[in-house]
Amino acid sequence: MAKSSLYTSHNPDANGIIHYSDEENQVWSELINGQLSLLDGYVCQEYIDALAVMDFPRDRIPQLHEISEVLLDHTGWSVAAVPALINFTSFFELLANRQFPAATFIRRKEDMGYLQEPDIFHEVFGHTPLLTDYRFAAFTEAYGKAGLAADKKDHAMLARLFWFTVEFGLINSSNGLRSYGAGIVSSPGELIYALESDLPDRRPFDALDVLRTPYRIDIYQTVYFTLNSFDTLFELAQMDLIPLVRQARKMGMHTPTYPVKASA
Repeated sequence: MAKSSLYTSHNPDANGIIHYSDEENQVWSELINGQLSLLDGYVCQEYIDALAVMDFPRDRIPQLHEISEVLLDHTGWSVAAVPALINFTSFFELLANRQFPAATFIRRKEDMGYLQEPDIFHEVFGHTPLLTDYRFAAFTEAYGKAGLAADKKDHAMLARLFWFTVEFGLINSSNGLRSYGAGIVSSPGELIYALESDLPDRRPFDALDVLRTPYRIDIYQTVYFTLNSFDTLFELAQMDLIPLVRQARKMGMHTPTYPVKASA
């Protein structure tokens, strides 16, 4: 998880304020206004309602304390400023303590369409709204605690559970299939691809299946898993996830459905 980054996060001042440039605020404005115009018909109502609760500014990057105040009031969560990329242990520790890590840089204009590493738009717009939902918040906290309890050799397997839910999850709704994962709702291209393309395999959510499914971070996903309700995530939060990981390891990995990278 902690690989080299092309970006550098901003450090808050003594008052916890991050001073973004006019250009950085303009990038946020273009991203949020553009993405808001795409959500209808593609994103689940739970996310839409949560987005209204967050009430993000349209003309500037929100300060982390503004986001934390809303989350604390609903589920006791907050956001924590971190470097661009952090290791698994630091990530798990933050989640276990109900703190969501947020890299404080924002993408450059040339990276508006796609950014491989998470910036503050992805972290804030994509992740924080659903942390106002007690079921989603409980699952994210339980995931962090499971990560701390797991053997390091199982971190990559646990990462798949996060990837196919929090990052790239789909959900059935009364209006049809919708997205909720942060990697989808914050991506103009994948938002449409995930629901409309006939290329990916959309599977019913099964935790063991998820843990055994490989993925790539640098392409649109070839597999998505679909929940019937966030209640499923809440039920997982009440379970010990480590036995599931052990069972998945014994069963072995699924064959990748994506193109394998050519060796350098």
